[in-house]
Amino acid sequence: MNKVSIIMGSDSDLPVMKDAAEILDYFGISYELTIVSAHRTPDRMFSYARTAREKGVKVVIAGAGGAAHLPGMVASLTSLPVIGVPIKSSNSIDGWDSILSILQMPNGIPVATVALNAAKNAGILAASILGSSNPDIANKLDAYKLELSNKVNEKIKKVAEEYPNK
Repeated sequence: MNKVSIIMGSDSDLPVMKDAAEILDYFGISYELTIVSAHRTPDRMFSYARTAREKGVKVVIAGAGGAAHLPGMVASLTSLPVIGVPIKSSNSIDGWDSILSILQMPNGIPVATVALNAAKNAGILAASILGSSNPDIANKLDAYKLELSNKVNEKIKKVAEEYPNK
């Protein structure tokens, strides 16, 4: 089974992190979504990270704002791939604190990091990781990217019709 774990430090992160769930639904990939706070529930975080593989998880998407320790701490406790989603929170420094906290991991504890609030991209990256060994997911990703290309081509036509070359 290809299962992704979507975790976040607080329910205030849900408006961003739901985008990961929605894109995984689109690709037909199962997931679990829950709150795991690195600072407020450290025992839960330790247990969650250490047992994720046993529960069938293949990739972890971890969103966090502010100090944003969740992705890195989870990555230190599991050998599963971890994708960090920096979140611009209410106490954030324009999101830079979150971005740098997730991006600047020490050697030996990698965390893939997507753009600020880019949980959708984290879901697509998780699908790409799973698709590297699952042809069905890979085919869905190829179709998705073709759909993106077709949408751009439609916009190119529309602009050309509105503004023909002179």
